[in-house]
Amino acid sequence: MKQLLLSLIGLLICSFTFSQNKQFQVKYIAGKITADAVLDEPAWETARPATDFYHYFPSDSAKARQQAEIKMLHDDTNLYIGVKVNAPGNNFVIPSLRRDFRASGNDNITFIFDTFNDGTNAFIFGSNPYGVQREFLLSGGGSGIRGFNGAWDTKWVVESKIHDDHYILEFIIPMSAFKYREGETKWGFNSYHFDTQDNEMNSWMNIPQNQFIFSLAYMGDMIFEKPLGKSKSPISLIPYVNGLVGKNYDTDASISDFGIGGDAKMTIGNSMNLDVTFNPDFSQVEVDRQVTNLTRFEVGLPERRQFFIENSDLFSDFGDNRDANPFFSRRIGIARDIDGNAIQNDIIAGARLSGKLNNDLRIGVLNMQTAEDASNEIASTNNAVLMLQQKLFSRSNLNVFFINKQTTKDYDFLDDTNRYNRVIGIDYKLASKDNTWTGKYYFHKSFSPDSNDKDFSTGASTEYNSKNYRARVSGLYIGDNFRSDLGFIRRAGIFKINPQIERIFWPKKGIFNQHSLSVIPIFIWTPEDDFRNSDYTIISRWSSNFNNQARFSAEMFNRFTYLFDAFDPTGTDGAVPLPGNQGYHYTSFEMEYQSDMRTPFSFRVNPGYGAFYNGNKLSISTQLNWRLQPYFSTSLQINYDNISLPDPYPNASIWLVGPRFDVTFSKNIFWATFIQYSTQRDNFSINTRLQWRFAPLSDLFVVYNDNYFTDGVFAPRFRTLNVKLTYWLNL
Repeated sequence: MKQLLLSLIGLLICSFTFSQNKQFQVKYIAGKITADAVLDEPAWETARPATDFYHYFPSDSAKARQQAEIKMLHDDTNLYIGVKVNAPGNNFVIPSLRRDFRASGNDNITFIFDTFNDGTNAFIFGSNPYGVQREFLLSGGGSGIRGFNGAWDTKWVVESKIHDDHYILEFIIPMSAFKYREGETKWGFNSYHFDTQDNEMNSWMNIPQNQFIFSLAYMGDMIFEKPLGKSKSPISLIPYVNGLVGKNYDTDASISDFGIGGDAKMTIGNSMNLDVTFNPDFSQVEVDRQVTNLTRFEVGLPERRQFFIENSDLFSDFGDNRDANPFFSRRIGIARDIDGNAIQNDIIAGARLSGKLNNDLRIGVLNMQTAEDASNEIASTNNAVLMLQQKLFSRSNLNVFFINKQTTKDYDFLDDTNRYNRVIGIDYKLASKDNTWTGKYYFHKSFSPDSNDKDFSTGASTEYNSKNYRARVSGLYIGDNFRSDLGFIRRAGIFKINPQIERIFWPKKGIFNQHSLSVIPIFIWTPEDDFRNSDYTIISRWSSNFNNQARFSAEMFNRFTYLFDAFDPTGTDGAVPLPGNQGYHYTSFEMEYQSDMRTPFSFRVNPGYGAFYNGNKLSISTQLNWRLQPYFSTSLQINYDNISLPDPYPNASIWLVGPRFDVTFSKNIFWATFIQYSTQRDNFSINTRLQWRFAPLSDLFVVYNDNYFTDGVFAPRFRTLNVKLTYWLNL
């Protein structure tokens, strides 16, 4: 018995060691490779494939039925990848030909390159059987979907060929697309591929299902036959010209503008980026998705502007992302007019330096100047960020930062308290080698005129993630006078805790792949009001994933809200608000079902009902999706909230309807139309955008925006037509 036990332990150790030391060689070549998805060059015969993929879904304990074979070659200029992906047939799911598609619900293969072997940041490239490209930057160690940044673009090529039981892809990726240390011989590597026909998700590394398939804690090695030389990165100039015409029907004023500007990019060394922008224009950026907001607080929307994207985690991943993020790049270029409305504030110019100083130290420097708008009492400001990130242990890091927003001159209309705002801070991010333990611990202090106490924010969070249990201990404090004008601070003057405990079950048979029970109590106190309990929400949740990739969850919310001020959650003009200085207890229930996204028609439905303050609320949210692959897809988002409050308080029926149409004529011509109707915002809008990528990363955009009032009389609000031409030129 003792001998058997020792043998089993030895087998487990060997298995663990093998899975953590998986590697393959990238051969150096002198010949030419053509991207044609044929792999007939002699050099491919000399490359040994990386294969032996494991299941990630539906289980993580077996080898993949449909294996992929990956071969890699390199020279001084390019990385070459030849891939054979086996499949049970050629009935692939390809929703569209648009670049940067999401992996879920698609047949595709994706490669993850951890070029500094730090387990924190990576470059991602991938494609599907039609040769559609996807490239992303991944930050945060691959600990969540929010670490993906798809707005990043770089030049590379891939070609594909589909056969009866497999498809072939051939990639040519310039070495200048990566950042790495000169003389390096090893990168961290993993690959995953999704097979919709066999309903499999497979990964080259054996990754437990309680971790994300893109986790950087589970990486093998790609070994370069020849040490990498200095990257010959080009200097990229990206000029643009933009013309706009339109009309503001509310003021009966015509709108016209013509702009010239652009960006420049260059690599310093092999691992630092310098980005410069002059008179940037973001008219081609996809329009924000509207949301129904029934809370007292601001809603944060994601950054989509290209200039802020690469290495964005260096600048944005501080503090608590929901409640106390000291830097939120969308604050730059947006300001409040004299009526308190958010409007565009022109950016004159900006520069950003970011990247690795060495394998363990990253730096980020950002400086941007915004324009004066005296008619709207908006001051010209300088916006600056400086940060350093030092890697500690295997995957953790220590960050220090300085943020400064300051007006460039004195203005009569500006209060003295708004002349400047500065924040300094230190953050420690914990990530264990296998990602079982993660956490964040931070202290931030702000400096503003006439403020010298209660002006700091601090927080701590520790999370444990195993196969069967997830647990979190988390809390934060935000002082009454803590300010970050370039940040996203939902509310000040609070002490908050939000722990979590979750039990996960993995059935051996049946319709469920996994299901879990969790409880998340969230409590908020106001320290300056004798630690009054101002809010709590206790979330009790059962969630499940089906074997066909559908999902279902049921939740109960026990809430308490103390209103310090009168508040009307319906937003009805002239209505009697709920009285302040009063607490409200209320309980509600929600369910959500997401169908299998592999089918041509899929849907998500999320009904909810229960008490709401001193009344009731019925909510139904749904999204319908249909595709005629690969050229056409459409979706329809419908949100309905019916709020019923006792007299004399208002009732409301709030609708948000958003159909979307996406036509991909080819891999280079796209037409997207997004229609949104919101009764809460009294607005009906049409945004339609035609994009022609006439050369690599060079585009012609034609964007039409139309907005209408909907309260009472359906009447035009404003209308614009933009034509923008950008060209990516490498010197």
